[in-house]
Amino acid sequence: MLETTRERPVMPAVPAVQGRSAGAAAGNGDAAGTGTSRRRAGRPSAALLDKAGITTAALELINRKGYDGLTMAGLAKELDVAPSALYNHVASKRDVLLLVEDHLTSLVDVSDFSAAPWEDAVRSWAWSYRNVFAEHTPLIPVIAVLPVTDAPQTLAMYETVSKGFLDAGFPQERIVSSIVALESFIFGSAYDVTAPEDIFDSGSMAESTPHFTAAVRSASSGRALVRPADVAFELGLEALISGLGALRAAKKQ
Repeated sequence: MLETTRERPVMPAVPAVQGRSAGAAAGNGDAAGTGTSRRRAGRPSAALLDKAGITTAALELINRKGYDGLTMAGLAKELDVAPSALYNHVASKRDVLLLVEDHLTSLVDVSDFSAAPWEDAVRSWAWSYRNVFAEHTPLIPVIAVLPVTDAPQTLAMYETVSKGFLDAGFPQERIVSSIVALESFIFGSAYDVTAPEDIFDSGSMAESTPHFTAAVRSASSGRALVRPADVAFELGLEALISGLGALRAAKKQ
């Protein structure tokens, strides 16, 4: 409808269909004579948009379309709001990624660093970390190199883990490199969770690769109840814990 001369409060911009719905409701009175007002169609008001909703929508968009499918315009469409409304909450795609990173990191369990032995704390943290990101592998290449500046939940995780390492006797100058070594393994292992079961099938070249083919068959026997990715992750994690533990022993000597 065209603008009327009666003074009205300024409202957020809405699609034309919402304006028509509102006009129809005003002209027709209560819906079906029930005494209850119809819910207005169209996009939600800007007041309904918050960072939690933006984070959820971004994750859903990435899960469907991959990281390249995450654009500010696409996210606004996913949220059913105008892009201008989205920019009232996040200034850029990087800000959205920080929200996503913080959300995923907040799901990682670091509770054992407060009381459990260092080895047990690293185990529970690493397994939790891998399991969280195994559900969101398209984000790994991005988040693995995303600066943690202004990401409170991510920084809180690193603070807890760093203190756990320091309390366990690690040299302070080796703590960050130890965490990075573990994260490199964790992120790679998260991909392994999604790999097909026959990823190492030699196919028609089995006869020309007898040692590898035999090793694959041997590894496959008797593991029906355990995922190959879990077996590999446990093996690698225990090796890392053992190797990194030597740094503690070196400092104590």
